[in-house]
Amino acid sequence: MSVLVDDDTRVVVQGITGGEGEFHAGQMIEYGTNVVAGAVPGRGGEEVHGVPVYDTVSRAAEAENADASVVLVPPAFAADALFEALDSPVDLVVAITEGIPAQDMAKVYKRLSETDTHLIGPNCPGVITPGEAKLGILPGNIFSSGNVGLISRSGTLTYQVVDNLTDRGLGQTTAIGIGGDPIIGTDFVDALSLFEDDPATDAIVMCGEIGGSDEEEAAEYIDANMDTPVAGFIAGRTAPPGKRMGHAGAIVSGSGAGTAESKIEALSEAGVPVGDTPEEVADNVEELL
Repeated sequence: MSVLVDDDTRVVVQGITGGEGEFHAGQMIEYGTNVVAGAVPGRGGEEVHGVPVYDTVSRAAEAENADASVVLVPPAFAADALFEALDSPVDLVVAITEGIPAQDMAKVYKRLSETDTHLIGPNCPGVITPGEAKLGILPGNIFSSGNVGLISRSGTLTYQVVDNLTDRGLGQTTAIGIGGDPIIGTDFVDALSLFEDDPATDAIVMCGEIGGSDEEEAAEYIDANMDTPVAGFIAGRTAPPGKRMGHAGAIVSGSGAGTAESKIEALSEAGVPVGDTPEEVADNVEELL
């Protein structure tokens, strides 16, 4: 089994006529993802990679029976694209776009809270169920099918950890890149609950980083609600206070909140082994299994 996406997922690519949209739509199709439509205002009636383009997500979803959307739209227009997706029949939206203003995302988040839609991202690599479907920009060749779920704030860290898991023969049910912005849709707790309910997931890897309190909240959730074992990794241990490192959400305040140490301590107290390196993460998963 898997979570969020599988080989039945029918995908609309928002921004498919742009350079990034066209390229990554082609990569998704090549992987085997069922990309059934594109959505770009004013470009309805065109085709990209043999996929029909519609003026709106709603028209695309209704015409092609789509249930998921991937947003590959420039930051200035991404919030409007997200509102459009949230007002459509799709129940999963994956926002790849980086650099969406926080004020825009605050408005999107309010609208999201009024729906039953799953939003992954923004500023994320996407979601993949190996061998079935990938929604986003993940390099499908490093993933393999198996029984380990993965959740990560960082795209490149996802790839590093997955490469180590795959090398050990530890395949994945689904990998979810939740994104590194301060305001995102699906967070660690949301993703953990999805994997906890998935009978095919026997262990979970959670890759966090400095900034915010999501990892500490996840540790509380794991301690109180999880039976599926979790292994962890926290990036940014050497980051100086007050300096943003890579992601907009990866900043440690002067008060010491959101530090790698506080996150590692919280996870350790919840029974989550935290590796010092991606290789140690794979070691810990092997032990948990």
